[in-house]
Amino acid sequence: MFKGVNLSGAEFGSRKLPGKMYFNYIYPSTQEVQFFLDEGMNTFRLPFKWERIQNEMYGELNKKELSKIRDLVDYITQQNAYIILDVHNYARYYGKRIGDPELPIDAFSDLWAKLAAEFTNNDHVMLGLMNEPKGMETEVWLNAANAAIKSIREEGNYSTILVPGNGYTGAHSWHSNWYGTPNSEVLRHIEDPEDNYLIEAHQYFDANSSGTSDQCVSETVGASRLVAFTEWLQETGQRGFLGEFGVADNLVCLAALANMLEYIRNNDDVWEGWTYWSAGPWWGNYMFELPKEDTIKLEAIKGYL
Repeated sequence: MFKGVNLSGAEFGSRKLPGKMYFNYIYPSTQEVQFFLDEGMNTFRLPFKWERIQNEMYGELNKKELSKIRDLVDYITQQNAYIILDVHNYARYYGKRIGDPELPIDAFSDLWAKLAAEFTNNDHVMLGLMNEPKGMETEVWLNAANAAIKSIREEGNYSTILVPGNGYTGAHSWHSNWYGTPNSEVLRHIEDPEDNYLIEAHQYFDANSSGTSDQCVSETVGASRLVAFTEWLQETGQRGFLGEFGVADNLVCLAALANMLEYIRNNDDVWEGWTYWSAGPWWGNYMFELPKEDTIKLEAIKGYL
């Protein structure tokens, strides 16, 4: 099972795009990677911005950004661990929405064709199509995801692809319709000739599942919010990956964290793994951060590595 952490920094400074490296945003270091490798993690989700890796629509990839990503890819995969390339854009590019006239779907598939071509021969690189699509028709997102998958496979890249749902890809709202047609109806129709993809969900434990409060609803909320999504995976024969979840340091939330990780472990017929949100160099006092000195939170997670 894939078990690890998000390493944030390269997606920071989203109000300044593309922005200046080390001023608006930063890539995590190999030292941070090594710390979590030593703790027993084997998977790292790397968020970065579309506007930085590809400065212009249909343009070539930015060599400086690509070099930073490749350094982390090489370091992680050479130690037999996995990296998830996470385009952290909410289905947007310079504020334009995928599928709108100003940002056609083939611009998104062009990005993924170029990224896929850079990492065709490394099966420890996983491709996260998009972080938390929102504010669009679920059917449009499906068409965009399928187009990106097609372009990836046409480049000869057979790596595992992570496909999120619409509406922030919340596991708790997989059957809801407030964001459009429910993901549970539309995401049945992913098209991958290699059948090598995971459905990526996110889940937080506060009252509205937004991840904006340090208070968790209950000690069992972690598992309960995954039940319907898990049953959907079992019904459809698909496999899931929990790309984001996080807690503050309090007893209820730590219990909810353990409750959820135990649930995933007990349902490993459809769950392939998880990455905690988040670690990285620039978080400051972020309530969910997993810093090296946070032994309580880290020890709770280590019980499931």
